[in-house]
Amino acid sequence: MNKKKAFSLYTIIISWFSVLFMDKKSLIRYLPVASFINLFISVFSVIANKRKWWINKNPFSPGNVDFSYILGPYFVATLWIFKLTYGNFPKYLITNALVNIINAFPLASIWGNFGIFKFKKINHISWYFICVFLAIFIYGYQYIVEKIIINKNKIESV
Repeated sequence: MNKKKAFSLYTIIISWFSVLFMDKKSLIRYLPVASFINLFISVFSVIANKRKWWINKNPFSPGNVDFSYILGPYFVATLWIFKLTYGNFPKYLITNALVNIINAFPLASIWGNFGIFKFKKINHISWYFICVFLAIFIYGYQYIVEKIIINKNKIESV
């Protein structure tokens, strides 16, 4: 197995291994928001590749979407950040800001060193601010999802 495949595979496995330590209730509670943002990032990746904002060359992801990143660390990090911080927006925003610094700078460079991903027309700082904006957006999404669930439960209990 070449280094690109090994790196991509280990990225997915290590990310999902951490989910074993998450309680089932939290996993189910935050699954919709993690799925939503990953669908959004997938569509965004197709657009970004067409506009040459970045290039994906992941051997496990045919086409323009790096599924080992999106379904691995991005998905799992979304689950964990929501589990640890949801309900306290300042804590959520600070946590996301710190995690996105790691995501946008050293991790993006590591993926580049393996020849899997490379920024072209945008840079690390732009990606950082895109990720922070998306974090704020999905917090609102989760808030709406929870309001719908609470209202549904109130209706069902009547």
